[in-house]
Amino acid sequence: MSVNTSVPETLCPIARAEAVVGDRWTVLVLRELFMGSHRFDEILAQTAGTPQMVATRLKNMEADGLVARRPYSERPLRHEYHLTPKGEGFYSVILALRAWGETWCKSPEEGVAVVYTHKSCGEPAGLGPLCDHCGEPLRRGELTSEISAAYSAERTARREAFKGAAKGGKASSTDVGMR
Repeated sequence: MSVNTSVPETLCPIARAEAVVGDRWTVLVLRELFMGSHRFDEILAQTAGTPQMVATRLKNMEADGLVARRPYSERPLRHEYHLTPKGEGFYSVILALRAWGETWCKSPEEGVAVVYTHKSCGEPAGLGPLCDHCGEPLRRGELTSEISAAYSAERTARREAFKGAAKGGKASSTDVGMR
């Protein structure tokens, strides 16, 4: 995926959006940012992408105005990545992908990976886009999340495997190409 610097050849908003976020890795990086991962290593571990792939996606997302870099260390220089208002605007798409994936890509025995509670009514929100209990639209700031035990174990295993690979020289723990 490259940064879309040309004038779009279509008025179709779906085609234009796809030019910015239309690959698996960009969507997975966005998922991690929404889940609270802000550092390169955290994002890399949970997406299972290569350092170059994740670095390229982050650079493109920064150029497209979806994320902003903020330094968290001066020696060595390291950055965190935070969603901009444009990036935050992708949340409804993440909710829709989550709902579709929970409905069509998993068996009922697997259970829901993340259970959201709607702060306004205090009840489980369901899969959205409206709260199952009160019918209000689901907004990121009005939700609390609880990760299922199975999904938490999966994420922990990925993080531990990444740490092990990094110690063995198979993965980089630096901001590859991000300086």
